[in-house]
Amino acid sequence: MPNKEKNPDTFPADVPVCPLCDRPIPDGDGSLHHLIPKLKGGKGGPTVLLHQICHKEVHATLTEAELARSYATVEALRAHPRLEKFLNWVRKRPPGFRSKVPGRRRKR
Repeated sequence: MPNKEKNPDTFPADVPVCPLCDRPIPDGDGSLHHLIPKLKGGKGGPTVLLHQICHKEVHATLTEAELARSYATVEALRAHPRLEKFLNWVRKRPPGFRSKVPGRRRKR
């Protein structure tokens, strides 16, 4: 009888995938991100489901005005130098990985 080990990184096809880091989002670990912040006219606008850690990093890095003006797409968020560095780091972590995101790091 062959030894079949379960791969912990294998998820069912219906599990959502974070569009920023491309890792599966385990049940209850998602956070809805408004591509255009609600405060800047994005109420009822497009949203994406992100890992909670990815979502927190987006808001620790960019202001609401910056998000609305220049980072209203997943592609634009991925291209931001600081977020790109973070995403390269977090992709090496398991899907359920959580870590504290330090407080405000962006310049006001």
